[in-house]
Order: sequence, then structure tokens, then C-alpha cells
Amino acid sequence: MPKSERGIQREASMDFKWTDEEQAFRERLLAFLEKTLPDDWERFSQHGPASPELTRYAEEFCGKLADEKLLTPHWAKEIGGEGLDPWHQTILAEVMWIAGEPRGGQYMNVNWIGPTLMKYGSALQQEQYLPEIVEGKALWCQGFSEPGSGSDLASLRTRAELVGEEYVVNGQKIWTSYAGLAGTCFLLCRTSDDRKRGITILLIPMDTPGITVRQIPSLIGEGDIHEVFFDDVRVPASARLGDEGQAWEIIGYSLTNERLGIPRYSLARAALDRAVSILEDAGDFDDPGVRIEAGHAAALCEASRMASYAIVSKRAQGEKIGAEASSARFATIMAERRVAEFVSEYLPEALCDAHPYLKMHHQRGIVAGIAAGAAEIQLNIIASDVLGLPREPR
Repeated sequence: MPKSERGIQREASMDFKWTDEEQAFRERLLAFLEKTLPDDWERFSQHGPASPELTRYAEEFCGKLADEKLLTPHWAKEIGGEGLDPWHQTILAEVMWIAGEPRGGQYMNVNWIGPTLMKYGSALQQEQYLPEIVEGKALWCQGFSEPGSGSDLASLRTRAELVGEEYVVNGQKIWTSYAGLAGTCFLLCRTSDDRKRGITILLIPMDTPGITVRQIPSLIGEGDIHEVFFDDVRVPASARLGDEGQAWEIIGYSLTNERLGIPRYSLARAALDRAVSILEDAGDFDDPGVRIEAGHAAALCEASRMASYAIVSKRAQGEKIGAEASSARFATIMAERRVAEFVSEYLPEALCDAHPYLKMHHQRGIVAGIAAGAAEIQLNIIASDVLGLPREPR
């Protein structure tokens, strides 16, 4: 059956069974992981994808993944991919997240940095940045949140002033993942006082003079978040992505890719299954209350997966994805939280290194309602853009 017809059938019936070819692709990925990951991978990876050790390993891993044509298989062939459809992107992301994301921060390159550059980048920017991503050699960070301007990006204050042929950047970013090791920053900055149309994107090398990075100690992993200071940072005007004031449009496209490119529901379900297996082996899963709680968590994981698959189906058909992506994202947040609560309640020793895989999921779950837009922001989008409810007066 042609892909287009299969996609229509999937969307009409909500029957998201994998084809033989798709299942073979998943098996190929699993075989690669089995062959490539070190024996102590779960303990090694528990400190998070931004730890210096895992970041170094991720470059080696992504290089091997690229050699097998498995790093960007859903990209067009002329850009270094294999031309596979969004379902293959979903399979790739699920397998990697269940494994604890051995791509490290490079998952951002694959999911949304690269596609955003393809759509909005100049020929020079594409030539400069895309080959490194395809080869697994690039690590980016995103300069979005600021003190007093977290999920409300329209209130950001980091400013870029065009002086001749250069932008001069001054300001501060916070909670910036991977900033300590990244090579390039995808930076949002203000170029005019218009709340939304005054925001512009600059692609800034992190070794540019005037940039200072400070790590923020946290519970979610080593080296995961930072604050970044920009003091009279000068970059050429050619570093601008798109036009001045176009950032809001570009970010809308990018965040849709990011929210759907991180299948947290798959890691949550894998963690839940692992927790249930441990409880069964210990004879602690016979309690009806425990089984009910596990069932609730499993149901939320499946609801999140179905909501995400419905969006992937639209993407596979070339349809525009709008605010419904926030519904899928919020469903995932609920699933992550419920699984984390289940593990905390019935296997608290997992949070003290007894079960590294469950500890790793718990750390990821902490940020589920913050990364890619806070849960409250997702609910606001759903209320206004999906349900058509009036906004609260400001």
C-alpha cells in the first residue's frame, strides 16, 4: 500500500500498527544499540545526556550512527538523509529515548535545529552547519529562557543592536541546556520593542568573545543547565536566521518539531514496565492498590502515545500541525509525572542508585513539564487555540 494511503488509513482508524518495513527498521536500531552501547551503559548514562562523559561518548556514538545512515534517516537524501518518512523519525526517537538517549544533546540537531535551518537558513548557513549535524559532530544549545522570562518568550530582554555589519548582543539567558559544551547557540534576542515582532534569531559560536557560561547545580543530571551572559558580543549580520522580527514564526515551527521529537511517553512506559517487573520479582505487585496505580500510569502512557501518533500521522500526510501539538505534549507530561510518582511511592530506593534506569527516568521526568514550554503554557495554548476560550484579561 502506498505511504499516503497507509497514512490515511492510520488516521481514519487510529490503527497505528507498524508495517513489516517499519518493524525491520526498529529491529535494525535495536541491533545497533546491542552492538554499540557499553555493557555498563545504564549506570554510565544515569547522570544525564549533558554530562561531560556522556557528551564525549555521544559524539563517538553519533558518528557510528551516521556511518550506518541512522542519525538523520528522515532527512532528504540531498541533505545527507535517507528520505524516510516521519514514522521512521518517531521509531528512531522512541528507540533512542527508551535506551536513555545515547545521542546526548545531538537529538536537538536531528529533531529541530537541522529542519529549522533547512526551512529558514541561508545557503551559507546550511552549508556551514548541516554537514556537521549529518556527521554527528555538532552540539547546539538554545538561548531561550531568561531571568523573569521563562516560558513567556515574548518578554525576553536580551538585546541585539545592529551596528554597521555586526550585531552587538547584551543580556543573559538561564536554564540553558548543554551550554557548557555546545559549539553554537540558537539565540533569541530583541531587535525592537515590539513584543513579538521585535524578536530575532542569531546563530552564535559559543567561543565568541564576551560570552560567559556558568553551570547551575541541579537534581536533573550533571552539566545539564547553565546561565549564559552576553557582554558586548559581536557577531556578523550573516549570523541572523531569517529576517529581523521573524523569530516568532520560526520558533513556532521549531517547537512543534521539538515537542513531537522527544517521545517521553516511550521512556515513561519502559520505566513503568521495569518498575512493575522489579515489584513482581519481589512479590510486591499482588496488592490491588499497587496494580490499580500501575494501570492508571500505563493508561496515561498509551493515551500520550496515541495523541502523539495522531500528530505524526498529520505530518506524514503533509498537513499543517497547530495547537493540537500542545495537547499531545500535555498528555505526555501527565504520563511522565504519573510514572515518576509511581516509582517514588513503591520503589523509593530507585532514587538512591539501586536501579539506575529508574533514577534516570525520574530525573528526566522532573523537567517534563518545563522543557519545550511549561505545562501551564501548553494548557493556555489548548484553551485559546484548541477550545477557543477567551484569554484572561491582562
